[in-house]
Amino acid sequence: MDQLYGFPSGYFIIRSVATNRLWDVNSDEVEDGTPTILWPEKEQSLVESLRNPEANNQVFFIDTSGTLCSRASGHAIDVEGDRLVLRHRRPVSQPYPNAYSHPLPRFSYNQETQEISLSFLCDPTYPPPGNATSNSWRRRKYILSSVPMRKPKSFIDNASAFLSATVAAPFSLLTGGTSTQPKSTPEDVFSGDIDLAEDEMLEQDRGEEGEVDDSLHYTETSVFFPSIREVHRLRG
Repeated sequence: MDQLYGFPSGYFIIRSVATNRLWDVNSDEVEDGTPTILWPEKEQSLVESLRNPEANNQVFFIDTSGTLCSRASGHAIDVEGDRLVLRHRRPVSQPYPNAYSHPLPRFSYNQETQEISLSFLCDPTYPPPGNATSNSWRRRKYILSSVPMRKPKSFIDNASAFLSATVAAPFSLLTGGTSTQPKSTPEDVFSGDIDLAEDEMLEQDRGEEGEVDDSLHYTETSVFFPSIREVHRLRG
């Protein structure tokens, strides 16, 4: 059906092949502007009657107007800057269209390439009336992707400052006296004289794959460069 723009009928989930995470309305919130993120799958069954309703913020559908919507809230998915966000329907306000009140973008799923693209029904920069603007936005193809968060800095990233300010003389900060303990150096850390916590690592032990944060932090979906997506329909 052309009205579905390549998406399956009924409810479906959207999975990032790159991360194996699902589209997710952040924290199952319903407020306007809530970001759509990538998050680990909360419910693995695709059988409608067996699914946990609390996972509905990872389920989407195309409504009768062709708009992509979240099942949990029923609200539409819009673009704000380069982010995908939850959007309540809003009344027309003048001058129309504008950043507050505008036609919602149209999402399309290509089952061959597994890419999700979107098109705008008006200039997404919302220029003031009467301004001479380019129509180049009509010819552009916008592909959805995700930008992974970088891992927090390792212990050694700030070791020099930390060790000289804190580890050097911990008791002198309390007593006002002068500590006779020798100052610890980054070399002490590397040589194994100082133990690291379980969640800390030396920079020399961090590989290229360690730059991407794969912990339970969200990754925002963005209007960016091509990225593969899988769409799975829920069964009744």
